[in-house]
Amino acid sequence: MTRPLLNARLAGLGNSIFGEMSARAVATKSINLGQGFPDVDGPPAIAQAAADAVLAGRGNQYPPATGIPELRAAVGRHQRRFYGLEYDADTEVLITAGATEAIAAALLALLEPGDEVIAFEPYYDSYVANIAMAGATRVPLTLRAPDFRPDLDELESLLTSKTRLLLLNSPHNPTGMVLTRAETEAIARIVIDRDLLVITDEAYEHLTFDREHIPFATIPGMRGRVVSVGSAGKTFSFTGWKVGWATGTPDLVGAVRTTKQFLTFVSSGPFQYAIAQALDLPDSYFARMAADLRDRRDLLASGLREIGFGVYQPDGTYFITTDIAPLGEKDGVEFCLSLPDRAGVVAIPSAVFYEDNPDLGRTLVRFAFCKRPEVLTEAVSRLRVLAD
Repeated sequence: MTRPLLNARLAGLGNSIFGEMSARAVATKSINLGQGFPDVDGPPAIAQAAADAVLAGRGNQYPPATGIPELRAAVGRHQRRFYGLEYDADTEVLITAGATEAIAAALLALLEPGDEVIAFEPYYDSYVANIAMAGATRVPLTLRAPDFRPDLDELESLLTSKTRLLLLNSPHNPTGMVLTRAETEAIARIVIDRDLLVITDEAYEHLTFDREHIPFATIPGMRGRVVSVGSAGKTFSFTGWKVGWATGTPDLVGAVRTTKQFLTFVSSGPFQYAIAQALDLPDSYFARMAADLRDRRDLLASGLREIGFGVYQPDGTYFITTDIAPLGEKDGVEFCLSLPDRAGVVAIPSAVFYEDNPDLGRTLVRFAFCKRPEVLTEAVSRLRVLAD
């Protein structure tokens, strides 16, 4: 057979770097600071709620296609409580298999082949694949060290008659950049002036430390232009449950629902009941989680600086981007592939997130700090071999 088996739009994507590096962590018994998952489960009461749902037969069969009413209502309460946004639980909230499916369904629903999508580079890895599957063209608005802030003049210059939407991720993975209110409002003005749509990935909305998260949907004139995507995995440390959601106007959510039904159809039945309960946890839970992660960020950042890494302090998420050039290293991919054997630690080379400008990420490496303090301390201890 002469024709390649893989769709040409996906050629070159291959296997995810996260799976490869996590496998290396297991094989070498290394500390995995690569893939972004906590090493401790979330609140026991929420885990118990999921177990109770299974045993009571709630969600063991197909849940409603849009998600169980209890969770859709809880998402609506969450948006009102934290942002003052009002969403109808029946027509403006859609439950998905994590934020990843919500983003994929939104892109597949709203794009036509040939449309252009402006997205922050470095990209979360699924964005590249999702845009390609939709037959659209990605256009990078590249975030550059040391502050990784978007250049709004550059954004204006990237707009063409083919621009359909902006795919924006704030708090931003992998850099930890959080958009300021001024930046959010400026981007919103551009979107409104050019009659565009926005998909906002807000999976890390509660994981901010030095800057408040401002949803685009709160900006006047934007509510009818935004599909806002949220996730329970990061907020409640149950990443394996894959419970996410999309909120927006009935026409936007209806479009996303049309696509979503042909992806997973439904998912995470019993877990939906548990997340409905989790979203109503008191404010103290969310504040304590962010404060705890801030402490872990500072612990790892301090240790990496002492070793000699260039450290770019993140405003949010649970990732730290570092520069290995001060250590005399020249290639992040080679560095990360050798790091398990050299130091017993796994990290992710940031170059894999720079699909269009890989040289900008050549010496950058991402570490995850969503681990127990004693694990981070041990990782820093192991990494000290690099300074010898």
